[in-house]
Amino acid sequence: MKVDFGDFSIDVEVQYGKREKILISIDSVGYVTVKAPNNTSEEVIINAVMKYKKEIKSRLDLIDKSNNNDDYRAYENDGKFLYMGKEIDLSELIDTEGLNEEEMRARLKKFYISSCKSIVKERVKFYQKHIGIMPKAIEVNESKTKWGECTSDKVIRFNYRLIMAPIEIIDYVVVHEMCHLHHMNHDRSFWRKVGSILTDYKKREEYLTSISRHMTF
Repeated sequence: MKVDFGDFSIDVEVQYGKREKILISIDSVGYVTVKAPNNTSEEVIINAVMKYKKEIKSRLDLIDKSNNNDDYRAYENDGKFLYMGKEIDLSELIDTEGLNEEEMRARLKKFYISSCKSIVKERVKFYQKHIGIMPKAIEVNESKTKWGECTSDKVIRFNYRLIMAPIEIIDYVVVHEMCHLHHMNHDRSFWRKVGSILTDYKKREEYLTSISRHMTF
């Protein structure tokens, strides 16, 4: 769900369950989650989020500032950059000859996008036999708030920065989004489906949260 504040907008993940009140939380990378009672209307959820516009904006700005200041990456041949969970020399990822920092950054981003497309398509195909359904399309984009997304028309999108994570974490996001092809909400049926494929999904989810602030370049 997207909530438009006027001067900025955010993507919100809504989780329905047996509860009495709406709870809004923001994790360490800026993912906004709303836990709401079953059958809560979209209008009520949006109004609840809008009520805390100032606090949400302040928190997201702080996270963005922290991410921009931490883990500075040197754009040199032996500068280290994350790829599939490992720190690798920049010169091993892209051709840096004759390029300035801005050009190297652009080429590295292009490399990350291309690599992410290749890996997630391969992993979606692998898990299709476990989940029994394929998405209509697989896309890779840039997002500050989501690692993956499954739309109502069965299109799955992945954040290209996911390629910085270990394959076990990439698999978790792939399985998570593919399970949404069966269950659009994060209800018990959804998590049972995820758990039937990845029994340790909670550990993978926690690990992704712990490393996500370092998945920058």
